[in-house]
Amino acid sequence: MSATVNAPRPGAPDVSASQVTDGPGAPAARLAPDTQLDSAALLRGGKAVTIHHNGEFYRLQATRQGKLILTK
Repeated sequence: MSATVNAPRPGAPDVSASQVTDGPGAPAARLAPDTQLDSAALLRGGKAVTIHHNGEFYRLQATRQGKLILTK
């Protein structure tokens, strides 16, 4: 499965990476519904990040064209 990720909804609160997790393996902080996260905060200077969701792993990757791709 591969899909392009859409931008967060306008007006949602901005959250920095330090508010999402305290480091590798740390549980994510509780975020309000429709919380807006900056992609740079999620990627932390890299090109991709792995996301664990409902027992499955997904890869969020930034492309050369500045788009985001989420793959399972």
